[in-house]
Amino acid sequence: MSPPLFQRSCSLDIEVKIEITSHHCEKYPRQRKMTETTGLQAINPATGAIIATYPLMHQEEIIQAIEQAHSGFKQWKHSAFSERSKALTHASQALKANNVALAECITQEMGKPIQQSFAEVEKCAWVCDYFAKYGQQHLSDETIELDHKNAIVTAQPLGVLFAVMPWNFPLWQAFRAIAPALMAGNTLLLKGASNVPGCSRAIQNIFDSCEIPKGVFTNMPIRSTDAELVISHPKVRAVTLTGSEEAGRAVASIAGANLKKCVLELGGQDPYLILHDADLDLAADRCAASRMLCSGQVCIAAKRLIVVNDIYDQFFDLLQEKLNSYVMGDPMNPAFNIGPLARLDLRQQVHQQVKKSIEQGAILRKGGVLPEQQGWWYPITILEDVKPGMPAFDDEIFGPVLSLVRAEHDDHAIELASETRFGLGAAIFSANTANAQRIAIENIEAGCIAINDFVRSDPRVPFGGIKDSGYGRELGKLGIHEFINSKSIV
Repeated sequence: MSPPLFQRSCSLDIEVKIEITSHHCEKYPRQRKMTETTGLQAINPATGAIIATYPLMHQEEIIQAIEQAHSGFKQWKHSAFSERSKALTHASQALKANNVALAECITQEMGKPIQQSFAEVEKCAWVCDYFAKYGQQHLSDETIELDHKNAIVTAQPLGVLFAVMPWNFPLWQAFRAIAPALMAGNTLLLKGASNVPGCSRAIQNIFDSCEIPKGVFTNMPIRSTDAELVISHPKVRAVTLTGSEEAGRAVASIAGANLKKCVLELGGQDPYLILHDADLDLAADRCAASRMLCSGQVCIAAKRLIVVNDIYDQFFDLLQEKLNSYVMGDPMNPAFNIGPLARLDLRQQVHQQVKKSIEQGAILRKGGVLPEQQGWWYPITILEDVKPGMPAFDDEIFGPVLSLVRAEHDDHAIELASETRFGLGAAIFSANTANAQRIAIENIEAGCIAINDFVRSDPRVPFGGIKDSGYGRELGKLGIHEFINSKSIV
């Protein structure tokens, strides 16, 4: 099948000339795995049907793309901030004009409920608008007064960046890397996840519609094994990756061997602390919303619910009530808010982690059984009495699985929260917000902490983790400064 540019036709209300065609699906055996030998296959996880097959780049084409990105950089680095801002504003307009087609592309390729896909497209437009407006301000020169003279610190672009992005937010994860990179004057090569090739192609279409030099943005449908070729190329200056621990270690190793700057946003096993004085209805609502978003396939989801004994039973009852509003079904139908998992192998991994946790003493209260239906579905699952040493406590479970941990008191909850090799996000629920803020600052080892809400990324706020959750920051002023040369001139 020839790959479509977007999923469907829709009317455009601005001058953004993007061709959009329709899909035709064919049945795909559930047990068969996607292969990269003939191309990248987009497979609907709700049905197991092939959507389209996208051709892979050959190594000669990869080298040509890198060279073109470098040529584009030589022009783009001299562009005015107003020109860069104009390009990001145009991209934002294209996202808004094609929101239906883009949302359907996300949902069909990775199974996210359609309303959440619309929200993802909207957030991509937001990050473009944010850096278009504030990028120049974030990159303004700094003057340092010295003895009888001054120093100027100026932000200059690094060059060609290589972005390796995941499938759970196939547009957002890419745009949160692209927007600051392009505004800073860099050019970017994108390797999107192999199971969402249509989404990556759609991003290329958006930037093809912008008036920017060729090579400023390039989608690269390549094999995972070709990533080393890109990272090691002398004209590629830095790498940013959002993905698994395994992928992060591999990319960091190659980047380090080639002396390339690297930013990694990896997994998380985020603790959500429900302290003795928490608003339990609010806590239950926010924990359920966080864990069910994207059918549980979110790195900053509420993965370990650490609840103080005194209020445990009341919180558990409220949590079950909140979960009743989450219904699994056709992700293209707005009536349903839980979709399938993105791939068959991912569902198998989640189920094995649940089974092993139960074998080690966790109590299954809900779900945990593979449904007998076409597609890669997994039910909402609740595990109680989760303890250190179990996969549900130690490892990231990428699915709609809630792991409940009992704490004797508030201090014990803090201790349990810190028993992890991860450090991406965390949340604290307490009526005493000043004390919660103190705990967040002094006791919780994570890059992003929410108080009386769930963790989410925001274009205005730095985002990233520590320990095995990676290093470096995206978004905000710190994010746009990750891939610049801070040049000191005395």
